[in-house]
Amino acid sequence: MSAEIICIGTELLLGDILNTNCHYLAQELASLGIPHYYQTVVGDNLKRIHQVIEVATQRSSILVFTGGLGPTPDDLTTEAIASFFTTPLEEKPEIIAAIKAKFASVGREMTANNRKQALIPVGAKILPNPTGTAPGMIWQISYSGKTLTIMTFPGVPSEMHRMWRETAVPFLKSQGWGQNIIYSQMLRFRGIGESALATKVEHLFALTNPTVAPYASKGEVRLRISAKAKSETEAMALIKPVAEEIQNITGLDYFGKDEDTLEAVVSKLLRDRQEAVAVAESCTGGGLGSILTAIPGSSEYFLGGIIAYSNQVKMALLAVSEETLDQWGAVSHPVAQQMAQGAKQKLNTDWGIGVTGIAGPDGGTETKPVGLVYIGLASPDGQVASFEYRFGKDRERSLIRYLSSYQALDLLRRKLLTL
Repeated sequence: MSAEIICIGTELLLGDILNTNCHYLAQELASLGIPHYYQTVVGDNLKRIHQVIEVATQRSSILVFTGGLGPTPDDLTTEAIASFFTTPLEEKPEIIAAIKAKFASVGREMTANNRKQALIPVGAKILPNPTGTAPGMIWQISYSGKTLTIMTFPGVPSEMHRMWRETAVPFLKSQGWGQNIIYSQMLRFRGIGESALATKVEHLFALTNPTVAPYASKGEVRLRISAKAKSETEAMALIKPVAEEIQNITGLDYFGKDEDTLEAVVSKLLRDRQEAVAVAESCTGGGLGSILTAIPGSSEYFLGGIIAYSNQVKMALLAVSEETLDQWGAVSHPVAQQMAQGAKQKLNTDWGIGVTGIAGPDGGTETKPVGLVYIGLASPDGQVASFEYRFGKDRERSLIRYLSSYQALDLLRRKLLTL
């Protein structure tokens, strides 16, 4: 038995509203151990909603609908479900009373079109809406030789969340669901591509409980480990040895799990060592400093930064030599090193980071294309190193700056762990 999420609303298809309901329901279904393999979005059209239901009934036993429960003519969810199963609608007096009471509580009278929200198919049970005017329904019906469970919710997330927690979850548990849960842990990596990481842990993709699956995002790769068990404790026991094996295989490429962010990890490392960092930024325009200061209490370890776009500022504030700029250009290893050392000395910190590059869209040449970035790192032991990156000339300026900032932060993390 599996569930399917069906979101109804033309506004979702047009992109006018971000569909957060699918995300919420997917997590909730997993917490109950209910597998779900399909999500569908369909507009406010009776025929197309019927087509979606027809397909869903062939592959799923629990159909969870959101949206289309309002009082206007384009709110078709209840009508579509009832007509698909050739079941008449009946008006529920208790729903009318509840809607009238809600209007009265704000000094208004219920309008005639709200009576539509009191209609549900004969045989269905009311799924109360404590905050809004649109109740849902829970309907168990035999169709094509199996029992279907149909649940409807309004599209307003806050209303749907409460209805799910207070009524839907207890109902599903009463039907035997919730005996097992699906619990996941997300491992996070930087400095390694998705394909390279997948190659290293390929043998783990054949596991069935727990399972391992890769995901990629901006500058980061993730591995999700999911286990099905009777409790979170049992699921974590299944996940732990797999997570440890992955961490041993990947080494410094692994930086955290679940909600860990790179900036939070670096923050803890600097606090633990009681060390501070300063930055000198050119192409990132303050982006690295912004990331570092996103953590509360960052003044303990981040003393400040210098945004040095012009060569004059690089020379005046960071002690970058004119000779170096003339010989190598502003985007080069030597300048990145001198910027890092200059930031460290100017602000009297343990660590210094210098970032210089070409974020575009203009300014690139054949030898120094857009996306070329040099990052310098000055360490407490007096060593200064620099690293070259090519983030791609066809990428957007904002993405190059983002990748440059986080790459600099990751370099600092790795050095903090090895020095």
